[in-house]
Amino acid sequence: MKIESVDVGFYNVPLPVVLSDSTHGDISSFELITVRVTSENGQEGVGYTYTPGTGGAGVYALIDKYLAKHIVGKDCFSVESLWEEMWWHLHYIGRGGAVSFAISAVDIALWDLKARCLNLPLWKLLGGSSNEVKAYAGGIDLQFSLDELKKQTEGFLDQGFRAIKMKVGRQLLSDDVSRVASIRNMLGDDFPLLVDANMGWTVDEAIVASKALSGCGVFWLEEPTIPDDVEGHARIASEGGIPIATGENFHSIYDFLRFMKAEAVSFPEPDVCTVGGITVWMKVAALAGAHNLPVTSHGVHDITVGLLAAVPNASYLEVHGFNLDPYIDKPLELRNGFAIASDRVGHGVNMDWEALERYRATF
Repeated sequence: MKIESVDVGFYNVPLPVVLSDSTHGDISSFELITVRVTSENGQEGVGYTYTPGTGGAGVYALIDKYLAKHIVGKDCFSVESLWEEMWWHLHYIGRGGAVSFAISAVDIALWDLKARCLNLPLWKLLGGSSNEVKAYAGGIDLQFSLDELKKQTEGFLDQGFRAIKMKVGRQLLSDDVSRVASIRNMLGDDFPLLVDANMGWTVDEAIVASKALSGCGVFWLEEPTIPDDVEGHARIASEGGIPIATGENFHSIYDFLRFMKAEAVSFPEPDVCTVGGITVWMKVAALAGAHNLPVTSHGVHDITVGLLAAVPNASYLEVHGFNLDPYIDKPLELRNGFAIASDRVGHGVNMDWEALERYRATF
């Protein structure tokens, strides 16, 4: 079945509260780039990617000017072959970065279209046997006061979460330790508490921080330093005493391969909207399985829940602060600490295009 048309959208979406981490500072909105791929029988698949506020126009242009017309007229079922074509079409100026963001959005739309044409939920098409996935609440809260942090934690518990992540990387390590200890006291000893430094430390600082935080029963330390330093992550993992999660800033499967070979990551964390789409996300999950590692996720929980439901080595789904709840017809369902992958055909994310239209960006 042939691809008839590709429509690309670009939106600047406000957040209900200002979020914060050690790399991006205060975040009041995010850029959303959408792709709608229509087949010759009128079926439509939807994909998207995002940025924390900058660079989205470049991603939009890559799709609109280069990728969209490249796939029109091609077989919509040949998703992995189309991925290879897109990769090599932009290979010289990419091999990651904005190119991977652009390919991701198109690839997600193609998988959604394929599942819809086959009348299957995506997680079943990909081989899943259960639609329940463990979930954690991903706080983006570095500059929250302690009272705000505690109030947020209470809200997460009221929503039924049985695992929570908070940010670290404040100016004083003692602040991080006292804040993590306070939340640990709220949650009790056995409740999974994850921390995320958003690349805010040097390797030596991360090792010191890991040792200081180890008494708080931290489940994992996420992104302790820059993603380019494989050997540094291996040192943090071996000397720090806390399992390492990383991968949200990896934009190819080869980044994950290098980290796994170096024993520099315990929880590989691909983001389906930035790593190259569903095609690459599933390959990273299989690669993690081959290294006897669980796979987790970053952001995009409405789609990623179906991917984690499809793999045998799934860890936690991150339920992220950049959510699309006001702009989709059915937000993620949580039940007793588990996220539920949709039984609707495709990935199950149906956009409210009218609600989004007010935030359409102009160039």
